[in-house]
Amino acid sequence: MVPDAPLSIAQVAPFRRGVENPINEFADRVTAELERRGHSVVRLGTGEPVKKLLRTTPLDIVHVHEPFAPSVASAALRHSFSLNVATFHAPQERVLSTQVARPLVEIFFGRIDARTVTSVATAQLLDGYFPASYELVEPAGGERDWAAVAAEFEAIYRRLVARRHDDSGDPELRARLAGRELIEVDLHMHTDHSGDCATPVEVLLQTARDRGLGAIAITDHNEVSGALEARRIAEKMGDVKVIVAEEVMTAEQGEVIGLFLEERIPKGLTMAATIAAIRDQGGLVYVPHPFDRFHSVPDYEHLLEIVEEVDILEVFNPRVALTAFNEEAERFSRKYRIVPGAGSDSHVAQGLGSVRVRIHDFDGPAEFLEAMRDADITRKHKNLVYVQTLKLLQTAGRPKAPKRRVADAKPVRGGKPRKRGTRA
Repeated sequence: MVPDAPLSIAQVAPFRRGVENPINEFADRVTAELERRGHSVVRLGTGEPVKKLLRTTPLDIVHVHEPFAPSVASAALRHSFSLNVATFHAPQERVLSTQVARPLVEIFFGRIDARTVTSVATAQLLDGYFPASYELVEPAGGERDWAAVAAEFEAIYRRLVARRHDDSGDPELRARLAGRELIEVDLHMHTDHSGDCATPVEVLLQTARDRGLGAIAITDHNEVSGALEARRIAEKMGDVKVIVAEEVMTAEQGEVIGLFLEERIPKGLTMAATIAAIRDQGGLVYVPHPFDRFHSVPDYEHLLEIVEEVDILEVFNPRVALTAFNEEAERFSRKYRIVPGAGSDSHVAQGLGSVRVRIHDFDGPAEFLEAMRDADITRKHKNLVYVQTLKLLQTAGRPKAPKRRVADAKPVRGGKPRKRGTRA
């Protein structure tokens, strides 16, 4: 987007429009001033089709006022796939205490990309219940007019919009890739070089071949030895491409995957240092299973800190405990225009390829990232309980040393061997 281009904005207050109160006046005045500045603004209140509008209207910003549940402002957070700004006016402590008891409130508040308050007292009160960073934007009064208020919000909006990824990519490179054959890729899997997996490299490669996968990313925990071994074998096989990768545990901010690596990155670094190490090798930054509260992952605020550095965000992982976690990842990917990815996260051969992306064939990270912009994500039904049970049976009671060999680990067939065509 051009830096000063007009924005498309929704202003949502938790009352019917026309009802006189300070919050409606605030939203109405800001709306009018933003329209004077050339922005397209839709004003919404109670009784209006918020869900339909937010799902069908391309919006840069959804600005909600007093988004406590149940209300139309809270519903807007629930259905928004845009960047969200919240303004908290003067909530009573009684209201806040009841909100804490609502399990979905914290999830919806987690979707807020910028939080503002109309007074210091409101910030102090909110911070006691929902700790976060709150930016003061006072209403008009005295020598301060509504144009000044709108100008402050416009600056916040543009700051958020500037963080979105440029989804145009490299049109020339994409055009060249369009002549390549389509292949199916699984971007997240493990071998017995991971401490919690017992699948030998040879078994994984044979299963990938039998299931028609054209490429796989081997993402062992804190290790690249399995991926390097797989690549050596795959180059002799000639029909499965291996992306050397590593799922790295950072010091305090969860896991991140580096794609297209050559050397192991040690665990326990900060997220920033881990990303820098991935970049030093010319790799891509892939964030796995974000928002899965049962995995070690960056929380929303920490993910916001690195949003510009994320090349690919995993929006579907069949091993997450709740489908809502995948939905949150898709929502985040869409609002920040991050390239979406997916992988089986398989720790046993039976799960390989249960999720795959269909892309044009590629050489190296630049072509891969460009190919991923046009990816189709597909899934094949797998019983997660069955796959997880196999993982436990294969790893239970065994030492955590890498490269365990399991007697009954065999290639798992499914699908036809892929025939490679001629590349352009």
